Amino acid sequence: MIPDYSVVAISGFNMITAPEYLIERLYKLYLKTGHPRKLFIISDTFPGAPGRGLDRIAKLIYERKDEDFIDGTLFPFYGWSESLQKMVREEWFDAYAWSIGIMAYWFREVGSGRPGVLTKVGLYTTADPRLDGTALNEKAMKMRRVKVHLINIDSQEYLLYTAPKPQFGLIRATTADEMGNLSLEDEAAYGTVLNIAQTIKAMPNKGINIIQVLRIARYGSLNPKDVEVPGPLIDYVVVSPREYHWQSSSFDYDPMVSGKIIPPLSREHIVQSELNHRKIIARRVLLELLELLKKSGRQIIVNLGVGIPATVADVAVEEEVQDLIVLTVESGTWGGKPLYGADFGASIGPFAIVSVPDQFTMYEGGIIDAASLGFMQVDRYGNVNSFIMPSRIPGPGGFPAIAVGSPQIFFAGEFTAGDRKIEVNNGKISILKDGEIIKFVNQVYKIGCSGKILTKSNKNALFVTERAVFQKVEDGIELKEIAPGIDLEKDILGKMEFKPIIRKEPDIMDPRIFNSKRMGLKEEALEAIKR
Repeated sequence: MIPDYSVVAISGFNMITAPEYLIERLYKLYLKTGHPRKLFIISDTFPGAPGRGLDRIAKLIYERKDEDFIDGTLFPFYGWSESLQKMVREEWFDAYAWSIGIMAYWFREVGSGRPGVLTKVGLYTTADPRLDGTALNEKAMKMRRVKVHLINIDSQEYLLYTAPKPQFGLIRATTADEMGNLSLEDEAAYGTVLNIAQTIKAMPNKGINIIQVLRIARYGSLNPKDVEVPGPLIDYVVVSPREYHWQSSSFDYDPMVSGKIIPPLSREHIVQSELNHRKIIARRVLLELLELLKKSGRQIIVNLGVGIPATVADVAVEEEVQDLIVLTVESGTWGGKPLYGADFGASIGPFAIVSVPDQFTMYEGGIIDAASLGFMQVDRYGNVNSFIMPSRIPGPGGFPAIAVGSPQIFFAGEFTAGDRKIEVNNGKISILKDGEIIKFVNQVYKIGCSGKILTKSNKNALFVTERAVFQKVEDGIELKEIAPGIDLEKDILGKMEFKPIIRKEPDIMDPRIFNSKRMGLKEEALEAIKR
């Protein structure tokens, strides 16, 4: 069904909604017949995880040195596939990276017959055509099959994201009835499945949708409100073996993830994690969220990014404030306990799940109250590099859209990178061996979030590390706090390529952060809500 040189859209937020069986069958057909070849592949995030889905295929391709299967890629995230990243760096094909939100919106916009996504997300970053225009390698810079246009409307700058329209969709659901109506009752999230199906069927060049499911049901047996994709949009249904249809990367199925069961949360369910420097960062971010809750006097809505920000969820559950500080994830989950690593996107016991484009309306529109996002580098101007280095191309993920939309941003990450040994004892931090990689640099390698935009939009932006807290100010970043036990000159200034703004002696970070006991935030939060 899929000829050479096709543009193929594949659903997948990691393993969530990833049609692993269809990906495997497509590649096996190529190995057997030599076709289809030269495919341009687009995904709403990344259809796989380490050793699974597209990553497994990429490893086989790289080992075979076979450059004929993939002709180009457009993904928000490449981080789970080292082989795919190598191919991008070695210029096997042209590769591009959009934010998850932009990608999800793009499927919806193209499905509506519009040319692409018009937004302010990406201005003055690597997405801006005055810089890289979302191209990840030299081949992409030359070919520009995926374009970002700078547009002026009423003296305001916008970006218009455009890409080739896919002719084929490989998507996934749980159940299909005899008409092809699709329900996603066992999936961890809805993802962008409906929007991809719409894009394939939109004019011009209506294409073909192929769906992977676990089971077939009689026509009329599905509740209409449970149908996520109407059957007339689907052309072919393939029933997958269970081993190719896991709910997430590390587990087959958990009813607490699909929303079938909401687990009770009592003190017996709460296990305190080890106090280390990563937990210190998460605790400091949670204190900032608590202050925001106190000012608001109500529940607040928060997004947590991958990496250390995702561990804020563990601390929130440990402090029993997860019902007051509502945690959301880019995949569309609300509440519960978000998972991380290759299971990022799934949550234990969420109280609501929405589609990815609907979730990013919350983010880009500033409907949420705050976000905590990771960082690779920060420079003297407050520019943040979150997703690309010469040796690594994780991709932007949801970062760009969330950074632009969220009213408050708490960037969270370790102060240095590399091999290091940091201990927390007696309420203090000890740097026994520091990382050799400097993260606070004169100029970031690539801009994922523009310090200029942060200043222009008057956002409250903090950079939280285990040993220091900085704030974005108009003329750079200012040192606000240091951890107990830290030497300002040796452990902070000596590990930065630039000197931050220091207007007064930095405050000492809250001592509760460095104590192995719970911080007692539940009482503070409830008191704030009562007032």
